[in-house]
Amino acid sequence: FLVFHHFCSRGWKGSIKMVNPTGVRRGTRYMFSRGFKNHGTIHLSTYLKTFKVGDIVDIKVNGAIHKGMPHKVYHGKTGRVFNITKRACGVVVNKQVKGKILAKSINVRVEHIKHSKCRDDFLRRVKENEQKKKAAKENGGLKVDCKRKPTPPRLSHFVRTKRNTPETLEPIPYEFVV
Repeated sequence: FLVFHHFCSRGWKGSIKMVNPTGVRRGTRYMFSRGFKNHGTIHLSTYLKTFKVGDIVDIKVNGAIHKGMPHKVYHGKTGRVFNITKRACGVVVNKQVKGKILAKSINVRVEHIKHSKCRDDFLRRVKENEQKKKAAKENGGLKVDCKRKPTPPRLSHFVRTKRNTPETLEPIPYEFVV
Protein backbone atom coordinates (compact mmCIF):
# COMPACT_ATOMS: atom_id res chain seq x y z
CA PHE A 1 0.00 0.00 0.00
CA LEU A 2 0.98 3.66 -0.33
CA VAL A 3 2.18 5.88 2.48
CA PHE A 4 1.58 9.56 1.81
CA HIS A 5 4.14 12.01 3.14
CA HIS A 6 3.21 15.52 4.17
CA PHE A 7 4.93 18.36 5.95
CA CYS A 8 3.66 19.13 9.45
CA SER A 9 4.91 21.39 12.22
CA ARG A 10 7.45 18.78 13.34
CA GLY A 11 8.87 18.01 9.88
CA TRP A 12 8.19 15.40 7.22
CA LYS A 13 5.92 12.67 8.43
CA GLY A 14 4.41 9.58 6.86
CA SER A 15 0.68 9.56 7.57
CA ILE A 16 -1.11 6.24 7.86
CA LYS A 17 -3.46 7.24 10.64
CA MET A 18 -4.07 10.38 12.68
CA VAL A 19 -1.86 9.72 15.68
CA ASN A 20 -0.94 13.17 16.94
CA PRO A 21 -2.97 15.96 15.32
CA THR A 22 -1.37 19.38 14.99
CA GLY A 23 -4.40 21.66 14.55
CA VAL A 24 -5.13 25.03 16.11
CA ARG A 25 -7.68 23.52 18.52
CA ARG A 26 -5.65 20.45 19.39
CA GLY A 27 -6.12 19.31 23.00
CA THR A 28 -9.15 21.50 23.68
CA ARG A 29 -11.79 18.78 24.07
CA TYR A 30 -12.41 19.60 27.72
CA MET A 31 -10.90 23.11 27.73
CA PHE A 32 -13.45 24.61 25.34
CA SER A 33 -16.43 22.49 26.40
CA ARG A 34 -19.35 24.21 28.11
CA GLY A 35 -19.92 23.56 31.79
CA PHE A 36 -22.50 21.19 33.26
CA LYS A 37 -26.02 22.62 32.69
CA ASN A 38 -24.47 25.63 30.93
CA HIS A 39 -25.26 24.61 27.34
CA GLY A 40 -27.60 26.49 25.07
CA THR A 41 -28.07 30.15 24.34
CA ILE A 42 -25.72 32.72 25.81
CA HIS A 43 -27.25 35.01 28.45
CA LEU A 44 -27.77 38.66 27.57
CA SER A 45 -25.82 39.73 30.65
CA THR A 46 -22.69 38.54 28.82
CA TYR A 47 -23.20 41.26 26.22
CA LEU A 48 -24.36 43.94 28.66
CA LYS A 49 -21.16 44.01 30.72
CA THR A 50 -19.14 47.21 30.33
CA PHE A 51 -15.40 47.00 29.84
CA LYS A 52 -13.18 50.06 30.14
CA VAL A 53 -9.58 50.64 29.14
CA GLY A 54 -7.37 49.53 32.05
CA ASP A 55 -9.76 46.85 33.39
CA ILE A 56 -8.23 43.55 34.43
CA VAL A 57 -10.00 40.64 32.69
CA ASP A 58 -9.76 36.85 32.68
CA ILE A 59 -9.79 35.09 29.32
CA LYS A 60 -12.18 32.13 29.47
CA VAL A 61 -13.04 30.75 26.04
CA ASN A 62 -16.69 29.99 25.34
CA GLY A 63 -16.67 27.06 22.94
CA ALA A 64 -20.11 27.88 21.53
CA ILE A 65 -18.95 31.13 19.92
CA HIS A 66 -16.30 30.57 17.27
CA LYS A 67 -15.90 34.20 16.25
CA GLY A 68 -13.29 36.22 18.10
CA MET A 69 -12.03 33.14 19.92
CA PRO A 70 -8.48 33.48 21.26
CA HIS A 71 -5.87 30.77 20.81
CA LYS A 72 -5.86 27.98 23.39
CA VAL A 73 -2.61 29.23 24.99
CA TYR A 74 -4.45 32.33 26.27
CA HIS A 75 -7.28 30.34 27.93
CA GLY A 76 -7.17 31.00 31.69
CA LYS A 77 -4.78 33.93 31.41
CA THR A 78 -5.35 37.35 32.97
CA GLY A 79 -4.69 40.55 31.06
CA ARG A 80 -5.42 44.27 30.89
CA VAL A 81 -7.80 45.89 28.40
CA PHE A 82 -6.05 48.37 26.09
CA ASN A 83 -8.65 48.86 23.34
CA ILE A 84 -12.44 48.73 23.01
CA THR A 85 -14.32 48.07 19.78
CA LYS A 86 -17.99 47.45 19.06
CA ARG A 87 -18.01 43.73 19.86
CA ALA A 88 -14.51 42.99 21.13
CA CYS A 89 -11.74 44.14 23.42
CA GLY A 90 -8.00 44.38 22.93
CA VAL A 91 -6.23 42.64 25.81
CA VAL A 92 -2.52 42.64 26.70
CA VAL A 93 -1.49 39.25 28.09
CA ASN A 94 1.88 37.92 29.23
CA LYS A 95 3.01 34.82 27.35
CA GLN A 96 6.10 32.77 28.14
CA VAL A 97 8.12 31.81 25.07
CA LYS A 98 11.08 29.64 26.11
CA GLY A 99 12.99 31.88 28.56
CA LYS A 100 11.24 35.17 27.80
CA ILE A 101 7.93 36.62 28.91
CA LEU A 102 6.40 38.62 26.07
CA ALA A 103 3.49 41.07 26.27
CA LYS A 104 1.08 39.92 23.58
CA SER A 105 -1.80 42.08 22.33
CA ILE A 106 -4.83 40.05 21.25
CA ASN A 107 -8.35 40.97 20.20
CA VAL A 108 -11.02 38.93 21.95
CA ARG A 109 -14.79 39.09 21.68
CA VAL A 110 -16.70 39.91 24.86
CA GLU A 111 -18.12 36.37 25.12
CA HIS A 112 -14.64 35.05 25.90
CA ILE A 113 -13.64 37.50 28.67
CA LYS A 114 -14.94 38.33 32.14
CA HIS A 115 -13.97 40.81 34.82
CA SER A 116 -11.22 39.45 37.04
CA LYS A 117 -11.69 39.19 40.79
CA CYS A 118 -7.96 39.10 41.52
CA ARG A 119 -7.89 42.71 42.84
CA ASP A 120 -11.18 42.66 44.77
CA ASP A 121 -9.57 41.58 48.06
CA PHE A 122 -6.76 44.13 47.65
CA LEU A 123 -9.19 47.00 46.97
CA ARG A 124 -11.35 45.95 49.94
CA ARG A 125 -8.29 46.01 52.22
CA VAL A 126 -7.27 49.45 50.88
CA LYS A 127 -10.71 50.85 51.81
CA GLU A 128 -10.58 49.26 55.28
CA ASN A 129 -7.08 50.62 55.90
CA GLU A 130 -8.13 54.14 54.84
CA GLN A 131 -11.06 54.00 57.28
CA LYS A 132 -8.74 52.78 60.07
CA LYS A 133 -6.28 55.62 59.38
CA LYS A 134 -9.09 58.20 59.33
CA ALA A 135 -10.51 56.92 62.65
CA ALA A 136 -7.04 56.93 64.24
CA LYS A 137 -6.43 60.50 63.07
CA GLU A 138 -9.71 61.65 64.66
CA ASN A 139 -9.00 59.83 67.94
CA GLY A 140 -5.54 61.23 68.56
CA GLY A 141 -3.15 60.46 65.73
CA LEU A 142 -1.76 57.07 66.83
CA LYS A 143 -0.16 55.11 63.99
CA VAL A 144 -2.25 52.16 62.79
CA ASP A 145 -0.60 48.93 61.71
CA CYS A 146 -2.20 48.03 58.36
CA LYS A 147 -0.09 44.96 57.60
CA ARG A 148 -1.68 41.56 57.19
CA LYS A 149 -0.72 39.11 59.90
CA PRO A 150 -1.06 35.33 59.90
CA THR A 151 -3.44 33.86 62.46
CA PRO A 152 -1.39 33.21 65.63
CA PRO A 153 -1.50 29.89 67.45
CA ARG A 154 -4.16 29.48 70.10
CA LEU A 155 -3.33 30.68 73.61
CA SER A 156 -2.27 28.15 76.23
CA HIS A 157 -4.99 26.88 78.55
CA PHE A 158 -5.76 24.08 80.98
CA VAL A 159 -8.03 21.25 79.88
CA ARG A 160 -10.42 20.43 82.70
CA THR A 161 -11.53 16.83 83.22
CA LYS A 162 -14.26 17.46 85.78
CA ARG A 163 -17.22 17.08 83.36
CA ASN A 164 -15.07 16.09 80.44
CA THR A 165 -13.98 12.49 80.86
CA PRO A 166 -11.02 11.60 78.64
CA GLU A 167 -11.49 9.00 75.91
CA THR A 168 -8.80 6.56 74.93
CA LEU A 169 -8.37 6.21 71.19
CA GLU A 170 -6.94 3.00 69.82
CA PRO A 171 -7.10 1.25 66.47
CA ILE A 172 -9.71 -1.46 65.90
CA PRO A 173 -8.04 -4.89 65.77
CA TYR A 174 -8.01 -6.44 62.32
CA GLU A 175 -10.08 -9.63 62.07
CA PHE A 176 -9.72 -11.88 59.08
CA VAL A 177 -13.19 -13.14 58.15
CA VAL A 178 -13.46 -16.06 55.71
